[in-house]
Amino acid sequence: MKHNVDTIIFDLDGTLLDTLDDLTNSVNHAMGRFGFPAHSRDAVRQMVGNGVAALMEKAVPEGRSHPQFDECFADFREYYSLHKADCTKPFPGIPEFLRDASKAGRKLAVVSNKFDLAVKGLCQDFFSPYILAAVGESAGVARKPAPDTVFAAMDALGSSPGQCIYVGDSEVDIATARNAKIPCICVSWGFRSRDFLISQGAEQIVDHTDELRTLLLQGKG
Repeated sequence: MKHNVDTIIFDLDGTLLDTLDDLTNSVNHAMGRFGFPAHSRDAVRQMVGNGVAALMEKAVPEGRSHPQFDECFADFREYYSLHKADCTKPFPGIPEFLRDASKAGRKLAVVSNKFDLAVKGLCQDFFSPYILAAVGESAGVARKPAPDTVFAAMDALGSSPGQCIYVGDSEVDIATARNAKIPCICVSWGFRSRDFLISQGAEQIVDHTDELRTLLLQGKG
């Protein structure tokens, strides 16, 4: 099924950028500073998706109830802010797709549960000038799966729900699109498996950016 839209709203981690190594390294830096056990890359893969506070709640023994949680979380944020692009890179074909989508007149946005400064910084570093709105976690804006960040991106772009489609890689993204009442395309190259996405109600899954090109760029613009 082809989608006739002019606004594409993307998740960031696991959809546009492979951030897993830098997230894992930052988690384990904080774990080491406080004498907590380290986590494997695959373990961190299963922890991401609901923002960095939720990530660290899962990573720290006893979560938020640990007396050193706040200090450990602050250490993670400080380290990640400095090292968020050490190993991070776009998934294959993503820069070319964004370039071509922009040339075709699509309005492109990113919404993420990562803290807002990191979202804006990564989009600037990797995807300028194609991403026109980048919205991350900030005070007063409910994070995904609430639709608030999606609505904020729509407002920034002057788009209505009928013009939009959401592209993500997780169960959080499926729920976010559903709550925003816009269609969702899931990608299989991110942090969740195809089988898991299907189990969470994914209606359309793509395995390569060429499929996104066929669905979202051909036939219009």
